[in-house]
Amino acid sequence: MYRETEIIQDNANGGLNAGDGDLIINVGPQHPATHGVLHLVITLNGETIKKVEPHLGYIHRSIEKMCESLSYRQFIYVTSRMDYLSAHINNHACAMCVEKGLQVEIPPRAQAIRVLMDELTRIASHELWWGAMAMDLGAFTPFFHAFRERETINDIMEETCGARLTMNYMVPGGVMHDLHPNFQRRVKEFLGLYKRKIHEYDELVTGNVIFQSRMKNVGVLSAADAVSYGCSGPTARGSGVSCDIRKLYPYEIYDKVEFDEVLETGGDSFARYMVRIREMQQSIRIVEQLIDNIPEGEFQAKTKAVLKLPKGEFYTRVETARGELGVYIVSEGTTTPYRIKFRSPGFSNLSVLDHIARGSKLGDLVAMMGTLDLVIPDIDR
Repeated sequence: MYRETEIIQDNANGGLNAGDGDLIINVGPQHPATHGVLHLVITLNGETIKKVEPHLGYIHRSIEKMCESLSYRQFIYVTSRMDYLSAHINNHACAMCVEKGLQVEIPPRAQAIRVLMDELTRIASHELWWGAMAMDLGAFTPFFHAFRERETINDIMEETCGARLTMNYMVPGGVMHDLHPNFQRRVKEFLGLYKRKIHEYDELVTGNVIFQSRMKNVGVLSAADAVSYGCSGPTARGSGVSCDIRKLYPYEIYDKVEFDEVLETGGDSFARYMVRIREMQQSIRIVEQLIDNIPEGEFQAKTKAVLKLPKGEFYTRVETARGELGVYIVSEGTTTPYRIKFRSPGFSNLSVLDHIARGSKLGDLVAMMGTLDLVIPDIDR
């Protein structure tokens, strides 16, 4: 669809001129390949991409503003609706920020439970990404294989905290209630299932010649550009940038478990793919170290029913499945925050799409978007 108004606006903003033979098309905002309600305005010359302009805000819910009217116990769970595939980790970041203001010491058992939940969440998120990534490129079968393992994790989550996607389990001081008696047994069963099935991922997708040809040397992002654009998570680590918050700024008990920060130096879509595949194995490694070594004791520190943070500013950051999530709270000493700001990984990672897509073919855009692992509510908030 050729739209002269878009060309005029683009020229006014100093963008590329849409010359003779150029075409401007819209992908989204309801296209299934956009992983949510994302609208891309793409300038093409033939099948070659000249510019990609994301239009955001279709599912903006003013979450940061909503948090200002909620208590320090309530606002935590609104963040489950941002990056809904990292709900536990989002909640964890918020709880840690409140605890930083209260100067609460978290019981060792609660710390271990939190890390276990975070890593199970990371695996479940990467499982969904892997299945969707393959399906975006035309392989339908891997989607069902991914959900086989992911549903096992969701069953564990449901039994433990009553939800399968948007969790309500992390609280200031620890976790809402203790682990279900079946938790350890079911996690061990999942570990066995994953190890028996992981070879299928390589056979179906990773080692597939067609898949590799669609991914290698596509959407190349240099380390310098990844840093310049503020990328984090697997998007940056696929370009060799060390940015894992669990390693650089350890929180809870991440400094007490052994795992490797996964780095690839290729910088292309295949490198970003391999980072997530290898990260799942590192998460399995963390879970294996903790599942039989969960400390005894309290699962929650004693806190007041109504929480008031002292006047001041507080910031924490964690490593979600998509990268660095920062939580910034400004407190005036009342029962509700004066201001809350979330630094979500998806917004910065999406900003690099135009840079890596220019000069590529339209058919490669889905591979590039897939390896950025976009969750649009995390961007719109």
